[in-house]
Amino acid sequence: MAYVAVDADDHLEEGPEDLKFKSFLGADASTDQRTQSGASNLDRGYLTDHTTRKGPPGFWTVEYYQPYFDVDTSTVLKRCYTTLLPTSPSYLTIFTPSADLYGPFWIPTTLVLALFLSSSLAASISSYLSAPGAAYEYDFGLLSLAATIVYIYTFAVPVLLWLALRYFGVGEWSVAEALGVWGYSLFVWIPVSILCVIPVSILRWVLVGIAFCLSGYFLVTNVYPILAMADAKATRLLIIVVGILHAALALVFKVLFFSYYVVHDIGPGADPVRRFL
Repeated sequence: MAYVAVDADDHLEEGPEDLKFKSFLGADASTDQRTQSGASNLDRGYLTDHTTRKGPPGFWTVEYYQPYFDVDTSTVLKRCYTTLLPTSPSYLTIFTPSADLYGPFWIPTTLVLALFLSSSLAASISSYLSAPGAAYEYDFGLLSLAATIVYIYTFAVPVLLWLALRYFGVGEWSVAEALGVWGYSLFVWIPVSILCVIPVSILRWVLVGIAFCLSGYFLVTNVYPILAMADAKATRLLIIVVGILHAALALVFKVLFFSYYVVHDIGPGADPVRRFL
């Protein structure tokens, strides 16, 4: 048997021009086929389903608190000075549209520094005016004391109140709003602590009284409507506890940080009226 070599046309091997393979199953069939293939691969563990939606982040994650810090500086400043204006139209809607934790964190932190610096400056001024030339040592223990008092009052008290309201069935108030009310209520104490550097006892008492009234009124007007939502009428009595704790805070501030006086003379024959300014 003999074999003859035949030259094949390249165009015949490639096929006629414009010749394309088409599927007559439709787009849906190809989509279903890919879906079934992907599902089988998922079952075998070859692929990862990136389209699976994640649930809400837990309160222990950073993502949970990120929306509460997404606020601009102008909003925080507006909320700060609104607490000083009880007649402002936005006094009761200060957290509209949502509460933030940026202000409630930096306000008490700034207050801690203001209490320490102002009390230290007031003490040094009083020491100099009482005994010029005498050495004065700063008490850095006041810094840790101020931080302990302010942070416990700012964070522990509203969280405990929020837990109590949850126990009584009041769920309309979030923990962020509770922290916001207590945090922004402390703003008035920052300028007051600076003004209390002036070594005049009566002026300090007046300033502390003004701060107590402004911050206390802000707390009552924002907390009492929430307490009134509870079915148990006795829940409203918690506003008394809030008032007592607030009064205790003002008294602690006055005694520990705003009680420096200028002593003129001490001893027999000294005028008790002129002893303190």
